[in-house]
Amino acid sequence: MSSAPFTYEPVGATRDDLTYCPPGFHPLLVRTRLGEGQKLFHRAADAVLTWEMHRALGVGIDAGADRAAPDVDVTVTLAGVIKAPCRIIWTTEEPRRAGWAYGTLEGHPECGEEAFLVDRTGDGTVWLTVAAFSKGAKWYARAGGPATRGLQHAYARRCGAVLRKLCEGLSEE
Repeated sequence: MSSAPFTYEPVGATRDDLTYCPPGFHPLLVRTRLGEGQKLFHRAADAVLTWEMHRALGVGIDAGADRAAPDVDVTVTLAGVIKAPCRIIWTTEEPRRAGWAYGTLEGHPECGEEAFLVDRTGDGTVWLTVAAFSKGAKWYARAGGPATRGLQHAYARRCGAVLRKLCEGLSEE
């Protein structure tokens, strides 16, 4: 873990409330239905916890561990040129819920927190939730305004589509 401080507060806010958004930040909440069943849940959880979903999106992942864990530093590279340093804040691996969140470090184009959570509801349906609060940190992220937020929403929807594809054939529907 680096000693770099987080670039926002309150760190860890997504752990208890995925809808939380502090003043001055923009919220993001995208849920994607992946299918049904325990096998699909375990496959989806593993893909999220091991960076497989992110790598399948085509983004670069340079992580200090093979699996998400608190205090692991991660640099996400977008379009081969934009470096986005983050640190894992929390992880969860429960029988019906698995995922993690990271917070931004100095050098990230945005500041805020983003969570990726797979959950299996009482009826067996498996969902991916991508939740975040953020605001521009670099000039180009601030200048992008609504377009930047549109790209974030598109990225979250793409996470769901890619994870659904990674789990093809496992749904118990």
